[in-house]
Amino acid sequence: MQTERVTFLTSPDHKKALDAFAAKRGESVGNVVREATSRYIAGRVSDDEEEALKLLAQELNEAVPKMRASLERSITKLEKTRKEVDKMLRDAGVRK
Repeated sequence: MQTERVTFLTSPDHKKALDAFAAKRGESVGNVVREATSRYIAGRVSDDEEEALKLLAQELNEAVPKMRASLERSITKLEKTRKEVDKMLRDAGVRK
């Protein structure tokens, strides 16, 4: 692959953030910039993808409260069971 050099100016804070981001990903700053610009040039999300994301978000918004309630019921049941087992063990003299 033949390459060409591209230089751009940025603030010291942006450069630090870019360096940190690249380091966290184990990549070079050049690779991060190449990938980001490639994605930018490729364009925005298609209408179909955007609609799919909206539907997924809606499903998540509906599912999360149900999941939370289910987890809370499970926690309550587990705590009740733990107390019952603890009482049984105390009554049997196994636990003080």
